[in-house]
Amino acid sequence: MQRLKKVGKVLGYSLGGICALLLLTQAFLLRGTPGTTIDPAAGPQTVRYSKVPTLLIPGWGGNTVTYSHLIKYYQNHNVAQKVMTVWVSPHQHIRVSGDWHGQKNALIQVLFDWNYDASYHPQVSQLRQVLIYLNKHYGINQTNIIAHSYGGTEFMHAYMGSKYLQRTLRLNKLVLLGVPVEESLSDHLPYHYPLIHDSKDKNFHQLRAQMKEWQLNYPVEIYNLMGSKEGSKLTDGAVPHIQSEMLRALIKSHPTIEYHQKIYHNTTHSQLHDRPLILKKIEQILWGKE
Repeated sequence: MQRLKKVGKVLGYSLGGICALLLLTQAFLLRGTPGTTIDPAAGPQTVRYSKVPTLLIPGWGGNTVTYSHLIKYYQNHNVAQKVMTVWVSPHQHIRVSGDWHGQKNALIQVLFDWNYDASYHPQVSQLRQVLIYLNKHYGINQTNIIAHSYGGTEFMHAYMGSKYLQRTLRLNKLVLLGVPVEESLSDHLPYHYPLIHDSKDKNFHQLRAQMKEWQLNYPVEIYNLMGSKEGSKLTDGAVPHIQSEMLRALIKSHPTIEYHQKIYHNTTHSQLHDRPLILKKIEQILWGKE
């Protein structure tokens, strides 16, 4: 009996230690990337400084690390500045560090306390609350978006599923990095519009119906950037191109949307938010002088 108690105590301490370690690890991963104030007067001549903020949305399992390199790159080059971190819990409780009051080329980092669910649907409602919160509490009525993987999927469902956001939050430029919008078609299919009739993805059809009802009366620019891992022309290793390319079918009914698509060869899914070549392209898209 004494031996069993001793074993039970050791197991209890071990499990407690593992839980504590996991909590500490999660806290570290959700710490947020430090922000540095930039001086627009000292920035590159090729950069345009704007009061339109940019939201950084990570994908499944994404955390502080997802956009740390991107944020540091833009701050080091005096291009853009991280001004705020927004955390959202599974119960849609929102916490904020920092402030947005019209700083030029502001970056707002969104972090989910937990985004390891079997599907992206819990994050859709959480992200929707973040967008509404930023609109109501900080007066953000126009925004750019940089979204990686499921982060982009979640954003589209969050935005298109809210008439309030469609009325009050104007979209400017959307940069989607390896974002799947349709997940039922064969990985080997090349894109063509009639594929919508072969799709068995109910989430895709829901999004398509919502986008058809979207009363869009202003221009929006969407940049669909994809990777192609070494040795493959059809996938970045995680998201097949067809899953991202079906976005073209979703926006077909909106002539005011300007759509651009580019595939970066020898680029994996995680490299889409890190490669200097792509970071320079995003810089040109969001803040480049015309």
